[in-house]
Amino acid sequence: MKVLVTGGAGYIGSVLVRQLLHKGYNVRAFDSLMFGGEALYDVMLNPNFEFLKGDVRNAADVNRALEGIDAIAHLAAIVGDPACKKYSDLAHETNWTGSVELFEAAEKAGIKRFVFASTCSNYGKMPDPNSFVTETSELRPVSLYAELKVKFEKYLLEERKDSNICSTALRFSTVYGFSPRIRFDLTVNEFTRNATINGEQEIWGAQFWRPYCHVDDLARAVILVIESPEDKVRANVFNVGSTDENYNKGMIIEEVCKVVPNVKVNYVEMNEDPRDYRVNFDKIKNTLGYTITKKVPDGIKEIYTLLSTGIVTDSFAPKFRNT
Repeated sequence: MKVLVTGGAGYIGSVLVRQLLHKGYNVRAFDSLMFGGEALYDVMLNPNFEFLKGDVRNAADVNRALEGIDAIAHLAAIVGDPACKKYSDLAHETNWTGSVELFEAAEKAGIKRFVFASTCSNYGKMPDPNSFVTETSELRPVSLYAELKVKFEKYLLEERKDSNICSTALRFSTVYGFSPRIRFDLTVNEFTRNATINGEQEIWGAQFWRPYCHVDDLARAVILVIESPEDKVRANVFNVGSTDENYNKGMIIEEVCKVVPNVKVNYVEMNEDPRDYRVNFDKIKNTLGYTITKKVPDGIKEIYTLLSTGIVTDSFAPKFRNT
């Protein structure tokens, strides 16, 4: 099987590419290289790997990318609330228009599987702070990033559910951990970076919840869906993570302090946060047998090890964030 990974040079995409190659797949990474291509340097000589520079907004690029492909892992997007706010026009063109055109071109090309990287940010703010949201809970997007993810989910799973393509949406938890395209603007990575380099971290609204999942495990979920029986994943949506891995920001910094010595934590009271949700992950576990392999403390140790060696000379550089 040959798999196209859109956004293949990105934070999750570059990990997914390596996992697919390790399992013996033929892989084509498709990326505009908005953040460079360094994350793929070491796989360029793999005989089962191919890289194609291009943009999902460009029909000619997309048609070239789809040649000979069996399955698509669609990760290409303007990712995160700040980036979508800053580049709103580009976000609309990429996360919505480009995604629809990619799917329609994939239909014409006879591609069998389409896995869409969505987000648990779609839940926004849970109405009951003592409960957990599930895949059937109301979606309450509070950012352009989540609004566009919800819009494409509905297109994929409702409007096009009878397509000849077997489509699945994966609502990813907030990601963390080491990746060849490392980012330090993600909560766990950022807190660990700030604690390690500056010796302190300011926490705004320590009580607000979110689920977290290691980048390795998010990538594994994509492969699991590609390999699962069609009747289990067609026109279906799964939260990706573990119910035990819901943390509020106060809990995250506590875990950081267990790994990084002598951290000064400054708590700032904040009673309003547009996002606050705890997520249940029973569906993917019970339907597909999915379980995680790493937890937040593991990711903290990875980032601390990376930074404490000094191998990253400027972890605050623009290349390590999406805005």
